[in-house]
Amino acid sequence: MKDLLSVLKISVPNKIFIKDPETSELGKRIIENSIILINDIGFESFTFKKLGIKIKSNESSIYRYFESKHKLLLYLSSWYWAWLEYQLVLETFSISDKKEKLEKAIFIVTKTVKEDSNFSHINETLLYKIIVNESSKSFLTKEVDKDNKEGYFEVYKRLITRLKAMIVDVSPDYKYPLSLASTILEGGLHQHFLNEHFPSITNSKKGKTPTKFFINLIHQTLN
Repeated sequence: MKDLLSVLKISVPNKIFIKDPETSELGKRIIENSIILINDIGFESFTFKKLGIKIKSNESSIYRYFESKHKLLLYLSSWYWAWLEYQLVLETFSISDKKEKLEKAIFIVTKTVKEDSNFSHINETLLYKIIVNESSKSFLTKEVDKDNKEGYFEVYKRLITRLKAMIVDVSPDYKYPLSLASTILEGGLHQHFLNEHFPSITNSKKGKTPTKFFINLIHQTLN
């Protein structure tokens, strides 16, 4: 899979950015250092001015790639979901057993992420932490319906649809496959968030990972 990933380009909806950051060294530095900075200080405190200082470039140069920090967060979120989708497709493609395939998919979308050396300018471990802590801020806005119409969330929705299809394969008569798929994807992030910040209200700790919880939930729900 790593060999395949190394020749694939992660595609993000092009309306999110003004100029594709993957097309230049400056763009890649913007992405690399925005991940580091958002992880360090949080999205609320993050500004293009601070990012410009970090990359030793004018703030105006960042605006040539993204019109706002909200669009940058949308880009990072979309990149993460697309990266996860590639893993989901490639690692489940050869699995013929439907239940095993669904379990593998749940593992992929709920696991703790480790760095992938195929993308040198993106630290997936830090990006994953941003997704856990900050990704909801990309759609919990007054502009969410407009952003959705613009296609900013198409990768996120496509990933949920893929998971839904696997649920239907296992249990064609189950009435709520989309709700279950979106619950698994978002619930995995939420359980990781609780484990880090509110461990007293989650069982996802001490070996009881979110993955084990959601696989158990699937078995209890679909059997």
